[in-house]
Formats: sequence, C-alpha cells, structure tokens
Amino acid sequence: MLSTYALDSQVIQTELCTGCGACQGLCPYWGTRRGRTICYYDCERSDGRCQRFCPRMPADLTALQEKAFAGEQLLPELGPLRDIYMTRAADPAIRARAQHGGTVTALMSLALREGMIDAALLSRARDTLDPAGVLAVSPEEVIECAGSSFQIPPTLALLNRALQENQYQKIGVVGTPCKTLATYKMRWDPLPENDNHAGNIALVLGLFCGWGLDWDGLETLTVSRAGGTSHADILPSSFHSMEFNRAGGGGDPISVDLDEVLPLVRPACRACADMTAEFSDLSVGGARTGEGWETDREWNTVLVRSEKGAALLELARRSGTLEFRSPPAGALDKLKRASVGKKRTAVRTMQDRHGGLGYLEPESSALKQLLG
Repeated sequence: MLSTYALDSQVIQTELCTGCGACQGLCPYWGTRRGRTICYYDCERSDGRCQRFCPRMPADLTALQEKAFAGEQLLPELGPLRDIYMTRAADPAIRARAQHGGTVTALMSLALREGMIDAALLSRARDTLDPAGVLAVSPEEVIECAGSSFQIPPTLALLNRALQENQYQKIGVVGTPCKTLATYKMRWDPLPENDNHAGNIALVLGLFCGWGLDWDGLETLTVSRAGGTSHADILPSSFHSMEFNRAGGGGDPISVDLDEVLPLVRPACRACADMTAEFSDLSVGGARTGEGWETDREWNTVLVRSEKGAALLELARRSGTLEFRSPPAGALDKLKRASVGKKRTAVRTMQDRHGGLGYLEPESSALKQLLG
C-alpha cells in the first residue's frame, strides 16, 4: 500500500524529485520552496494524486505510451514520432525575446488565437531566474512568458488548481519531460473516482531537456559572474560552457565553463531517461544545423508526435506563423544517439545510487533491449 510517506521516502528523500508540482496545488500535505518539494504531513491514502501522477513513481510507461499514442510509430530512442522539422517564429520580435527560434511562443500564441486552447500553462521568470507558473489567456500574455530558465518551477500545481476549478475547458501545457509525463499520467491514467476534469488538457508541448539546476546555486553563480543575468543558454558540446547575458543588458555575454555548472545539476535530473519530452504532441528543442552556433541559436528542432501536434504545425505553416527549413542530413540519427546517451546515464545513476532501476523498473525490458 502506498501513502504520502511512500512518496516522501521513495522520491523526496532519495533525491529523485523533479520539482514539477504534480503533487501540489490541491493537497495541504505538500508544498515547495525555491524548487524544493516539501512533505508537511504523512497521509494514509492508498492511491492519491501525488503517487499516481508523480513522474518518479513507478509506472508502466510503455503501456501509457501505447494508450496515449495508439496507432503512432513508437521509436525506442525517441518515443512516438511522425516527423522532424526545423522551425522558427516568423515574427522577429518573438525571436528576439524567446529562447532560440521562439517556436513554442509562436505556437502557443497561435493555438490561443485559433481557439485550439483557451489557456496556456507556462512559466515566467524574473529575467531568467525565479520562474513561476502562469496561466496565459491571450497571445500577449504568452509572449510575456517567452524565454527559458534552467530552474524548474512547480507549474503543475497551477494546472491541478485550474483543472479542479474547471474554468478552462481546453488547456495547453508547456513543460520539461518530467512535467509532460506527469500531465499524460493525469490525462490518460486518472483516479477512477475523480479525474479532476483531466479531459480539459487539450494540448501538450514538450521541451528538450538535459537537466535543471539548483535554484540557489544558479542565482549565486550568475550574480558572482555576471551581476545577475537576463538570459542564459547552454552552448553546443564543443564549447563546454554556459553563457550568461548581464542583467540589464550591455557588454559581451559571460561564458562559464561547464565544470562550474555541472555541480549544480539537480540529482533527479541525472536519473531522468527522457531528453526529448516523449509524452507530448510536439517536442521542441535547440537546433543543430551544422552551420555553427550563430545559426543554430536562431532555430528549433521540432518532433511531431501526434495528429493534434501535426495539425497545429500545419496551421503554423499555412498562416505564416513559423518559418520552416529542412533538418540537416543525419539530424534524426544524431538526436537518437543523444537520447540514448541520456537513457544510459539514467540507468547508470539508478544502479549506482539505488542498486537497481527503481522507478524505471517497469520499463526495464525495453531499456535493456535498447541499451544492450
């Protein structure tokens, strides 16, 4: 029998918590402070939302994928996949404000304008630090949330409340792989006695993610090296660095060797086996064109995973919301290798830290087949 204590002992105390917020927003037993999930009280409930939807509690993700993506091609390296594109926002003002090509901002703005969704769950940061969840209901509010943060806020707490209130019937969700997985658990494996209006989840856009950083550690680093930062990015592996723009703008970006950054990676992220947000309608990440960083930073890679995602992307093409270009030869194979690399790291981390696969155990056969 599971309980809140089981979640605390299996996820929080073992440093597997991603800080996604799936356990928060409805229950007074759970809270958060600067990216850290806090369990205030034990609970005897045998099957609550906190256990059911936590992305680090064991679940048969293969079965969940087959249920949510029935009829779609499922690749062992990348999950469901229809196609791969390179895109960027056609509006240069969005590109200037957003991370890389601004594809996510442009798509969520379009989805609101066209009535595909009536609210968008996003995160908004102070410059690039201290992000918080936001429910945007207009394209202008979406654009206000443009940009990325390497801190992971508990935005799904806001989703829990929005679903319960039932004010919005078509909610779009943007999130890292841990958040999109939790969202799919809510949508496709709800509690039998109360699905909390999970059918109101209408669209999920996933973000490629290598890792998130400790909130306090990242703030200390940026203040000490750049006086704070208005923008942060991880450069391609050949640079082995993270780049910060100074708070307030001005001056050249500050480059920090990754050896200073990697100690700040959240322990949970090293145990994550999903780089490309496999549970989503569309997944979006930085592009690798082979033409150099100055070109790459202006474009996104987009993986189409579902009919709904394909429809939104085609609408973006017809309306001129996005610009498209063909991905370079070998782009999909390169992405597969990177994804497998993260899966290997997750398996190795779980085995070294916990003596087994832990939450990955229901997927062990598929992982062993993929990883050899």
